[in-house]
Amino acid sequence: MEISTKRKVGGIVVENFRTAKVFTAHGIDFCCNGGISLEEACEKNSVDMETLLIELDQVTQMQDSTNYSSLDLSQLIDHILNHHHRYVENTIPALKIYLDKLEKVHGEKHPELSEIRKEFYSAANALTAHMKKEELVLFPYVKAMEDSKAKGFPLSKPHFGHIDHPIQMMESEHETEGDRFKNISALSNGYTPPADGCQTYKVTFALLEEFELDLHTHIHLENNILFPKAKVLFQHINS
Repeated sequence: MEISTKRKVGGIVVENFRTAKVFTAHGIDFCCNGGISLEEACEKNSVDMETLLIELDQVTQMQDSTNYSSLDLSQLIDHILNHHHRYVENTIPALKIYLDKLEKVHGEKHPELSEIRKEFYSAANALTAHMKKEELVLFPYVKAMEDSKAKGFPLSKPHFGHIDHPIQMMESEHETEGDRFKNISALSNGYTPPADGCQTYKVTFALLEEFELDLHTHIHLENNILFPKAKVLFQHINS
């Protein structure tokens, strides 16, 4: 598949999810800043365009196991809940334990651990609250809209008024957490443990990196697929 340099980064990932790994490897944000073109992304991140295009072409030749853009909204929400929300909930406790231990044992020699721990605790608290808002407010309403359209019954106006309001809030919070993990990555030298790092050090940094990668995927599915479709559906049932 030939990819135009004018294509939006987020759109490329929507069309073929495997391209996400290529963008992540080159430090290109396909979720919060997926609205910029491939050309702009390469210039912004000092990435060689020809190399990137070759790598993107290689992954687009592979069979994609799941076409997330083809799922209906309820299926996509269930996937986000079962895979990404649960991952965050299940991973936060272990990372807190590891980061507490690292700061206690290695904090004097590696003062950056204190800031990494602080940033992760802030992210954990913010993401926990963020996901609850999605689970209790936005996601149920999106499912109700889809049900309303399928069964032909009217749906009352939500208490938040227009769907743009909660979506804008979610997108703003996504950007905040994306920036927070950029800082964690910088503080940890790209999740590279120091030469004197113990096994817990290595496991913690590997888990932090995995957490960020999952967050990128999580945000992408919402910002670039779920939210745009939910806006279209909202306009349809309120027209």
